[in-house]
Amino acid sequence: MSKIAEFKALEAQIAEHKKRLEALQNDQGLREEIEFESKLRSLLGEYNYSLRNVIALLDPSAGAGRKAANDKPARRERALKRYKNPKTGEIVETKGGNHKVLKAWKDEHGAQTVEGWLQ
Repeated sequence: MSKIAEFKALEAQIAEHKKRLEALQNDQGLREEIEFESKLRSLLGEYNYSLRNVIALLDPSAGAGRKAANDKPARRERALKRYKNPKTGEIVETKGGNHKVLKAWKDEHGAQTVEGWLQ
């Protein structure tokens, strides 16, 4: 895009934004909201309260629900499994199935046989 085309596009956007800004400035609803916010903030300052204090006062469960949403449920710890090779007497303790020796045993003797060695 050429610089002049970019300039004209930005100029058009600025004109549109100015129209929207003027419409908002003349909006009675916006004026009422601004007046309400300023009065509320002055009242909060007068009593040394924050918005959080007011929310906690009006709806105590609102703060508790937000904290609970951030907490992740605890994952159950895997149980320790002990496998004993009856031929060699070797013992393998693992919490998962990704153990080097356990995999070798399963390749050599079969998964069902090795699961039978579980103590």
